[in-house]
Amino acid sequence: MPHAPRPAPLQKRDYESLSEFRYQLRRFLRFSEDAAQSEGLTPQQYLLMLHVKGTPGRSWATVGELAERLQTVHHAVVALVSRCESAGLVLRQPSETDRRQVEVHLSEAGEQCLERLAGRHRAELQSLSGVFQVANISAFNDHQAG
Repeated sequence: MPHAPRPAPLQKRDYESLSEFRYQLRRFLRFSEDAAQSEGLTPQQYLLMLHVKGTPGRSWATVGELAERLQTVHHAVVALVSRCESAGLVLRQPSETDRRQVEVHLSEAGEQCLERLAGRHRAELQSLSGVFQVANISAFNDHQAG
């Protein structure tokens, strides 16, 4: 069986690109954490609402889908959904097609809160557009492939 080609050795500019990417990513995440807390939410509550609203093709999500998006385990999402439900941000509904599944929907208050936060996040991403560019990530990937 043939061996995969060895990747090119990392150069100083590769480390600089990785460092800059991680720095800008952390800056954005810090902004996101602070924005969520300014609304009285945890960062995880904001992310849960974002992923509910951002589920492709519909406006609700299952606990399993949310666990994947949040990169955590099922029971942690169940607890997070319970906290969000207690805060009036989401509603749980049994699935009409599969009673074993629970659909997580945003409440009206959750919709309003998410709209405010997502708007702030979009503005922050736009302000970082000159620094935090996918093109830089692509250039790094292209260099590593060659």
